[in-house]
Amino acid sequence: MGTTLWQRTAAALGAAVAAGELTAAEVIESHLARIAEVNPRINAVTQPLAEQARARAAELDRRRAAGERLGPLAGVPFTVKENIGVEGVPTTHGLARFRALRARADAPPVARLRAAGAIPVGHSNMPDLALGGMHPRSELFGEKRNPWHPGRTPGGTSGGDAAAVASGMAPLGLGNDSGGSIRVPAAFCGLAGLKPSHGRFPADHRIGPDDPTLASQLIPVDGPLARTVGDLRLAYEALAGTDPRDPRAVPVPAFAPLPPAPWRVAVVRDPGGLGVHPAVDAAVTAAADALADAGHTVTELPDVPRLAETLDAYGHLIMTEFSLAWPHIGPVIPEGSRAYIEMSMARTRPVDLAEYLRLTGVRLGLRRAWAELFTRHELLLGPVFTEPPVEPGLESSGLAGHQLVTGAMRLCTATSFVGLPAVAVPGSVVDGLPQGVQLVGPMFREDLCLAGAELVERRTGVLTPVEPAPRP
Repeated sequence: MGTTLWQRTAAALGAAVAAGELTAAEVIESHLARIAEVNPRINAVTQPLAEQARARAAELDRRRAAGERLGPLAGVPFTVKENIGVEGVPTTHGLARFRALRARADAPPVARLRAAGAIPVGHSNMPDLALGGMHPRSELFGEKRNPWHPGRTPGGTSGGDAAAVASGMAPLGLGNDSGGSIRVPAAFCGLAGLKPSHGRFPADHRIGPDDPTLASQLIPVDGPLARTVGDLRLAYEALAGTDPRDPRAVPVPAFAPLPPAPWRVAVVRDPGGLGVHPAVDAAVTAAADALADAGHTVTELPDVPRLAETLDAYGHLIMTEFSLAWPHIGPVIPEGSRAYIEMSMARTRPVDLAEYLRLTGVRLGLRRAWAELFTRHELLLGPVFTEPPVEPGLESSGLAGHQLVTGAMRLCTATSFVGLPAVAVPGSVVDGLPQGVQLVGPMFREDLCLAGAELVERRTGVLTPVEPAPRP
């Protein structure tokens, strides 16, 4: 443990604070200093919570001095995406309209991480209302940069957390994912990221008193980002469970016995046959080799179940609901953030009620097809994004950029729609940029995805924290 405190893992920090080898105050001060040093270069943290974090650290230190046993994440700093509530802090969603929208209570995942001893140190940047595209650029807080390369996006929409974790501002970040918004930033920033099964973690995605509509109930999930798979596992264990505020969360055990070796691992290099960049394909090869060398059976498959049908159903369910809300949402979003969602609505027109209802049945059939796949394979390995990290705002630059970005995240989109767990992990570094892969597993087998990702991590190594690259 000879490294600077902000360089250490969440596991090492939590163990040291719980054992009295470090104080939570020391840990927090190290990370607050790191935020002050590097955040001006990448603009990942939007609302630093310095005084709240110091007060929480002092409380933890008092409790430990009194002989109380602390949780596994004692004193561990974490960032929180701007659309997840932290008690007493504005949940702005990046918009001036919500500048004063203070959270009355912690959102369920924030509360669960706090219960394990972790301390929020800041909100993190995101696109306006998570609708402005993949690149985290917001009306209130401006543009965020990838710490690896200022000419590449950190990905989104949870890219603020990814950039903060990758640059050492916190060892954990809390974001959400409805089609790649945790996994893509993890891939672009050289991190591990967990998209949990639908119903694994409790969440609260309301803006105001009304609950979201069906597609927004079934698809988005909150989840963690970390520099190591081991830290991701600690966060997963803290986040899993039920909460009365979210009846969707089910009491499934967080861990189950792992299948006997060798595991049957399916590899899909190019979902849908639309093309994959050689750098990404090389990362998939490296990950497949790591799993094979660990003794598992790796088999190439031509495709995932019914991908085109999945993407079509996903788009039409979401855009049909969204088109009904757009007259209310559109005026809130700045003009500069409207291009992405307007192109999305133009490409995928709303459907009538009969077709919408048919698509709800299609979703069940797609889930069944994936469940059948996992009777023959324990895990599926594939790309997170079929291109290397792209330039900021490509998805909003025009139809070609929009199609490239939405197509490149197609495996993320499909697995989000059917609600499966997946762990993103770096597979390699090519031309100075990380290339991510993901391990997808059966429902509620996040533990299996984590175990597979750890085997890949042993081959690739831990890539972060990094010093942010200077601005051009």
